[in-house]
Amino acid sequence: MNTAPLKIVATAAMGIEAIVADEVKKLGYTDVTVENGKVSIYGTERDVARLNLWLRAADRIKIEVASFPATSFEELFERTKAIPWADFLPVNAEFPVSGKSVKSGLYSVPDCQAIVKKAIVESLKKTYLVDWFKEDGPLFKIEVALLKDVATLSIDTSGSGLHKRGYRYFHGKAPLKETMAAAMIYLTRWTPDRPFVDPFCGSGTLPIEAAMIGQNIAPGFNRDFVSENWPWIDKKVWDEVRTEAEDLANYDQPLDISGFDIDHRMVELSIANAKEIGLSELITFKQMQVKDFRTTKEYGVLVGNPPYGERLGTDEEVRRLYQDMGKTLLQYDTWSFYFLVSHPNFEKLFGRKASKKRKLYNGNIRTDYYQFFGPLPRKKGDI
Repeated sequence: MNTAPLKIVATAAMGIEAIVADEVKKLGYTDVTVENGKVSIYGTERDVARLNLWLRAADRIKIEVASFPATSFEELFERTKAIPWADFLPVNAEFPVSGKSVKSGLYSVPDCQAIVKKAIVESLKKTYLVDWFKEDGPLFKIEVALLKDVATLSIDTSGSGLHKRGYRYFHGKAPLKETMAAAMIYLTRWTPDRPFVDPFCGSGTLPIEAAMIGQNIAPGFNRDFVSENWPWIDKKVWDEVRTEAEDLANYDQPLDISGFDIDHRMVELSIANAKEIGLSELITFKQMQVKDFRTTKEYGVLVGNPPYGERLGTDEEVRRLYQDMGKTLLQYDTWSFYFLVSHPNFEKLFGRKASKKRKLYNGNIRTDYYQFFGPLPRKKGDI
């Protein structure tokens, strides 16, 4: 492995790159580059481990090996071959190549994958002086991405997507990704001293993510990463970043977090998922319709991913639900409300214009994140 800084890329869903960038900065990184769908820094193997362990809203952590113009298959082959791949891949590495092409003259993705694979083999032959690679060792998933005749070669360090925290083995019909849930909570600026409610909890993702944020539990603490098996990242590095995460967790932080759902099966599922990660005692789950919500608490934050036409329910059911939400919730004038919805008339049905609206993608569904800001809690000493 060479000692040059690694270009480390955190991929992100469209619309939340700025959130991921802010997460990266809060981890202490200052030279952060933000582009469509990704955030990048230069760092070390330790930074690869830290970003995998700590980023809540990113999809994956990749190492960008090279980026160069490629207008012909020959150019793609030669420039890939020139890369010192043995700096990354041991002689027994398993290295499948995936690909994608957007607005590039090299539009045949299978051909690009085959060419990159062959070029890597030729590069490795020069270093390891062998003609055949068994590929029975650690996994290095390589991607060739072509955009407007520029080829970018990267290696995935995460394995399973970062949304797989390790606590949600089962979920409902239209699950909200853990990474999107974390982004939604991040945008509320919720703090653990305020009540947090999800009235459409499904499999419990939003309340569980809130509890992890509230106690500063690293989202990747309960899972493994493919790069843990790479020989050039010392096991001690992973041990150190996990010890750091354990030391930074605040397990004594009291929380007031609740999740409700009309379906008792979803409530049971939420409880099971919370138990899986050890947070069941911190979250209250209950079977209840949103129109039955009542509270005497103040300055709470209510976040939800309610049903919408493309996702669940008929349009008439959805319209009636949104009207009930407004009649029930808008009486709580110190509370803040946040909803991820795709219905174009949501504000009219809910009964109030949003303070702010942000475009987000829930999977392939284009949605709006409606934000209704309430007042901030009074500080001690305020009259």
